[in-house]
Amino acid sequence: MHRNDRLALQRIDRLSRDRLAGALYRATAPLTITAWEVPGEPVPFADALAAEYGPFEVGQAWGRPWGTVWFHVTGTVPAGWREQAGTLVELVADLGFDASAPGFQAEALVYRPDGSIVKAIEPRNAAVPIEADQIDLYIEAAANPSVAGTFTFEPTPLGDPATAGGEPLYRLTRLDLGLHDREVWELTQDVVALRGLVDELDPARTRHARVIAALGRAVDALDPDDVAGTAAEARAALRDVLDSPAAASSHRITAVGHAHIDSAWLWPVRETARKVARTFANVLDLIERDEEFVFAASSAQQYAWLEEHQPALFSRLAEAVRAGRFVPVGGMWVESDTNMPGSEALARQFIEGKRFFLEKFGVEPLEVWLPDSFGYSAALPQIIAQAGSRWFLTQKISWNETNRMPHHTFLWEGIDGTRVFTHFPPVDTYNSDLSAADLARAERQFAEKAHTDHSLVPFGWGDGGGGPTREMVAAARRTADLEGSPRVRMAAPETFFREAEAEYPDPPVWSGELYLEYHRGSYSAQARTKRGNRRSEHLLRAAELWATLATVRTGAAYPAERLRRLWRTVLLQQFHDILPGTSIAWVHQEAEQTYAAVAAELAEIIDTALATLAGEGTLPLAANAAPVVLSDAPALGAAAAAEAAPASVRATDDGWVLEHPRARWLLDARGAVVGGHDLVADRHLVDPSRPAGVLQLFRDTPRDWDAWNIDAEDAALGTDLRDAESVSTTADGAGVVVIRRFGASRVEQEFRVDAASGALDITVRLDWHERQKMLKLAFPLQLRAERTESEIQFGHVSRPVHANTTWDAAKFETVAHRWIRVVEGGYGVSIANDASYGHDVRRGDGAAGGAHTVARVTLVRAPLFPDPGADQGRHEFTVSLRPGADVADAVADGFRLNLPPVQLTGARPIEPALTVDDRGVVVEAVKLADDGSGDVVVRLYEARGSPRRAPLRRGFAWAGVEQVDLLERPVAATVLGTVSDGTIALHLQPFQLATLRLRRSALSESSSVGA
Repeated sequence: MHRNDRLALQRIDRLSRDRLAGALYRATAPLTITAWEVPGEPVPFADALAAEYGPFEVGQAWGRPWGTVWFHVTGTVPAGWREQAGTLVELVADLGFDASAPGFQAEALVYRPDGSIVKAIEPRNAAVPIEADQIDLYIEAAANPSVAGTFTFEPTPLGDPATAGGEPLYRLTRLDLGLHDREVWELTQDVVALRGLVDELDPARTRHARVIAALGRAVDALDPDDVAGTAAEARAALRDVLDSPAAASSHRITAVGHAHIDSAWLWPVRETARKVARTFANVLDLIERDEEFVFAASSAQQYAWLEEHQPALFSRLAEAVRAGRFVPVGGMWVESDTNMPGSEALARQFIEGKRFFLEKFGVEPLEVWLPDSFGYSAALPQIIAQAGSRWFLTQKISWNETNRMPHHTFLWEGIDGTRVFTHFPPVDTYNSDLSAADLARAERQFAEKAHTDHSLVPFGWGDGGGGPTREMVAAARRTADLEGSPRVRMAAPETFFREAEAEYPDPPVWSGELYLEYHRGSYSAQARTKRGNRRSEHLLRAAELWATLATVRTGAAYPAERLRRLWRTVLLQQFHDILPGTSIAWVHQEAEQTYAAVAAELAEIIDTALATLAGEGTLPLAANAAPVVLSDAPALGAAAAAEAAPASVRATDDGWVLEHPRARWLLDARGAVVGGHDLVADRHLVDPSRPAGVLQLFRDTPRDWDAWNIDAEDAALGTDLRDAESVSTTADGAGVVVIRRFGASRVEQEFRVDAASGALDITVRLDWHERQKMLKLAFPLQLRAERTESEIQFGHVSRPVHANTTWDAAKFETVAHRWIRVVEGGYGVSIANDASYGHDVRRGDGAAGGAHTVARVTLVRAPLFPDPGADQGRHEFTVSLRPGADVADAVADGFRLNLPPVQLTGARPIEPALTVDDRGVVVEAVKLADDGSGDVVVRLYEARGSPRRAPLRRGFAWAGVEQVDLLERPVAATVLGTVSDGTIALHLQPFQLATLRLRRSALSESSSVGA
C-alpha cells in the first residue's frame, strides 16, 4: 500500500474512533435505578414485580456468579427530544461488559410492568427502544461468569456453583437514556463498510484508490465540532463509491440471520432457556423494524423452552413464523452430536424435532442444520432422507487440523448409498457480522467457484451475544450490489438450497463419514455422562417394546406421553456439548442426575409391562428386549430362565487358564492376558510378549481445547500398568480378579469367559484420581488387519488400519458404538463394550513386518477445562474380546453387554414380538404409532452390508403392513416382498433402514394409548 494511502487511512480511522462513536447519541439523560438481588435460582417476572427494591447507582458492583439481579428503572424522556428529526430515544446499557467474546458474560432481558418483553441487553446489542415518554422498565440481569475467559483453557472454579464464590463479578457502567442520531449512525455504517472493503481490495486497483479518496472527502466534510450537523454532507461524499455496482461475476451470498445457541456448554441448561428468550426477543424486535431481515433458528427444544417460560413471546414468534420471517430449521430436537447417539436416538432427534415444528407451526424444515457438531456419522444421509429432509449444512469441518475439505457444495453419500445435497459455507464461521473480511473470505475460499458462484453466510452473535444486529443488517444492505464485494441478499436457507441445487445439478460426491480432524477427545470425556446416555437408550428401547406388547396383547394403556417426555429428556442430553463431555461441571452433574431419574422411571414402565405380559406366578423368566438370542432367551420375548454353565478357571504354576469349548485364555501371574487360542479356527491371537487386556496410561495434555482434544503426540506415549497388588479367583470361582494401583488411583479388573460364546469379558472398576491423563484398555492381536469395522447408527463403517495418506493418519482416534471388529481377510475379532465410544487401532511393529495389530478402547480422561474435576471418582466398564467373530456376532455381543435379559417371575413365557430368520437383520425399535391409532411401528435395518432377503414373522395379529418414513408417513415400498399368513418377506439392500407400520387388527381394538 502506498504511503499516502496509509496516512489517509490512519486519519479516517482516528476520526471514526474519536468522533463518530461519540456522536451516535446527541444527548443523554439519567434514570432512577433500584435493584433486587434474587436470593437463589431465577424467578418469574411476577415474583420480581412483587419484590422490594433498594437504591442502586451506576458504578456499583452487582452479580454473584450465576446469580440474577433485577433492576427497576424509571424516568421521563426530556422535553423536546421527540421533536428532533432523525432521532430515536433509546435505553443505553453497559452491564460491565468486557471486550471478550460476546456470548460469555452478563446478559439481561427488559420487561414492561405488564410482563411483556421489550428486548434484551447483551454485549453487542445493548440499545433498547423507548416508545413512551414515561419510562418504567424491569431488567432481569444474569451474572453469568465468563468461564471461557479469553479461551486460554485455564482451569477455573466458575463452572460449578459450589466453587464459583460469592463476590460480585460486574460493575454497572451505564444505564441511561440516549437520543440516537440516525444520520450519524448511517454514516458510521457507510464508513465501516467502505473501510473494511479497502482492506480486501488490491492496492494496485483503481477501486482501492477511489474508495480511499472518497473516505478522505467524507472526513474533510465532517466537522469534528458538529458531527450531527455535517454527517449528511459526509455521507454525500461517499455516495458515488457506495452506488458503484458489483461486477457481474461477483460471488453471490445468501445471508441468513442466525444466532447459534448451545443448549448447554459454559452455562447450565436453565441459562440456555433464558439465552433463547433474550436472543429471540432481539430478533423479533429487528423483524418488526426491518422488512427484509429473515432469521433462522434450529432446535425444537429451544422453541419448547420459550413456549413454557415465555408464552407471550412464543406467540409473537409464531406470528413471525407464519409470515416467513422467523424460520425454524434443522428439524431436530437439538443440534445433537451425531457420532455417539445410538441408531434409534438419532432417528428420534428428527422425529421429535419435526413433529414439534409441524404441530406448533405447521412447517417442516427440509434442511438439516448442524454447523457445530464434532463430525458427522456416515449413517446420517440415510436418516436425513428418511426423515423427509433434502439438504444438509455444516461448518465445523473447517476446523480440521490436517486436511482441508475439497468441497463446499457437494453430494454427501452415506453407508447405504443415500446422497444428500450438502453445503459447507466457505465463510468458515456461523457467527459472521457480514464484515468485508468475512464476505471476501467466503468468495476467496469457495471451492466450487468454477461451477457456481453462490454460498450461504449465517450472521449474528451467538450464545447470548445478541444475535443479528441492526449494524449487520446495514452491512447487508450496503453490500447488496457493491463494487469489490460479493453481492449479498438476506433470505431463508430454503431459498438458498433450492437455488443452489438448481444452479449446480451435478456436484461432486463425498462418500462416508465427515470425520472432524479435531475434538477427538470428545468421544471419551465425562465417562459417566456417556454411560448414562448408553443406558438410557437401551432402557427406552425395552420400555417401548414391552409396553407395546402389553397394549396389543392385553389392552393395557400405552404410556405414550411419558415415553415421549423421557425420549425428549434423553435427546436434550445428546446436545453436542453435553454428550461429548465438553461442558462445565454443573451441566454434567445435572446430566448424571437426569439419567438416574430417567432410568428409575423407565424401570417402572418396564416392570409394569412385563408383569402384565407374564402374569402372576413363580416361574423364573428371562425377558430379552434385544433383537438377538441371549442366554437362551428368545429375541424380543421371554422364556424360562436357564443357567449357563460358566467357563472353568484353573490355576497353573505361572497364572490361570480360562477354558471354553470355543476358546482358551491364559493369564500370567500379574493378571495380563498372555494367551488367547481360538479353538474353532485354531488361531493363536495373543503373543505372550505382547499381553492383551492391559491397561495403558497416557499423558493427555492437548495444545488447546482440553476436554475436546487428544493430540497425536500424547496418544503415542503410553505406559503399561502391569504391576498387580493382588491376583485371585472370584468368589464363585468362575473368574479372575486383579487389583492394581497407580498414581492416586485404584483399578480392579475382573476376567470372565462368556458361557455362550467363549468371549473374554473384562470388567474394569476404576477409582480414578489422575489429572491430564488418559486410560485405555489395549489388545495387541496376532492379526495383520487391513481394516476395522466400527458400529455406527444402522450399520457399520470400515476404516483402514494403515496411515498411507494424511486423511488416514488423521484418524488416530475414532468413534464406535457398541463394538469394533478387527479384520484380517475373512477372519475377524470383535471388541464390544458397554459404555465407551473412543477407540484406536493401528499396526504394530512386529518382526513379520507389522504382523500384529493393536486395538484399544479409551476408558476415561481427566481434562482440566472446562470442568477441572472431570471424571474424578468411580467408573465401571465392561469390554469383551471375541475371536472368530462376524458382524452378527459383534452385534450380539454389543446387545449382550448393553441390554442383558431382565430376570422376573411370572405365570407364563412371553412370546416374541417378532421373529426374523436372519442374523443380518436387526430390529431396532418396536413401538406404537405416534398418531394414537394403535398401529405397531417396527424399525429394522440390514447390518452386514450386503443385500438380504429374510422373513419377518408376526408375534401378534395385524391386518396389513405398509412401509413408512421416520415420521410414519407412507412411502413407496422398497423392502416389502410377499405378505402372507402373518409373514413379511423382506428385501433389504446393504445397510438399508426400513420402518414398517403394522396396521392393527380387530384383536387390538381394545388397546388404548394414555399417559
